[in-house]
Amino acid sequence: MSTSRAAGGRGVRVTRGVLLALGVALIGLGGFVLVDTVSPTRYTGLLIWLIGSVIVHDAVIAPIVVGVGLVVRRTGRRVPAAVIVMVQSAVVVGAILSLIVVPEIVAKAKGPRNDTVLPFDYAGRLGAMWLVIAVITAAVVAGYLVWTRRQKVRESTDQV
Repeated sequence: MSTSRAAGGRGVRVTRGVLLALGVALIGLGGFVLVDTVSPTRYTGLLIWLIGSVIVHDAVIAPIVVGVGLVVRRTGRRVPAAVIVMVQSAVVVGAILSLIVVPEIVAKAKGPRNDTVLPFDYAGRLGAMWLVIAVITAAVVAGYLVWTRRQKVRESTDQV
């Protein structure tokens, strides 16, 4: 058996080609929009932001997500992979929302020139957001575990 057939055959190659063409087209569109809408004097700031986002992802978000996965796996009990994914997804959502809100917290702490620009308690809202994410994640995990237990009970009674 050839490696192309083992890797999925013609359908996979066509799908990869379509996705590659779509990716190249979207990169081209992004480049056009960049050149058309962003002033060349702002390219340096944009480049710094892009590099910073890669660093924050690789140095902050990814290690936290991996760490959460390791902690959940080492609880002493067998944790389903779906539960680990749910918890890691919640951490990713919370981390990304935190990255959006932290600059507002810092700007508010420095004291804005105009008090109406940053009128809210962003730190309190960030804490509330993490609490909501934790509650929703716990509810989804609990619902998933109840559903999988019912499926196992249903399977064992069906086989009698």
